[in-house]
Amino acid sequence: MAVDVVTSIDIARPRDRVAEFVTNPANATDWYRNIASVDVQTDGPFGVGSRMAFQARFLGQSLAYTYEVVEFDPGRRLVMRTADGPFPMETDYSFEDTADGGTRVTLRNRGEPAGFSRVAAILMEPAMRSANRKDLRLLKEILEAR
Repeated sequence: MAVDVVTSIDIARPRDRVAEFVTNPANATDWYRNIASVDVQTDGPFGVGSRMAFQARFLGQSLAYTYEVVEFDPGRRLVMRTADGPFPMETDYSFEDTADGGTRVTLRNRGEPAGFSRVAAILMEPAMRSANRKDLRLLKEILEAR
């Protein structure tokens, strides 16, 4: 069973500012409730090929996984795929201008759980959707307060 969760939110801040905050790995623990830590594993500027190790909790389980950036268009899109972790996952962020000068952030998580994770997939999609909505609301709150 594939998991494919898409959530979005409008934030009353300019697209470049929102995208810069979201795509900076150092900010992930500020707005993702389930992420405990992020360790950037590559040197140099953030971009395609950058790797980050995450420690997180999801569905009561501790998770360790590594993402690699596979697409990066600053201010517009970031796509990361797991290079190591409990199951293959892709996370895609897109940023679009809204009519009122704000930004629509769309977050998509998709993957194909294997083995034991396949059994948990039926629980994962609604849990991911709920967590993503909460995280995007927190992101909006943080950015609009600045």
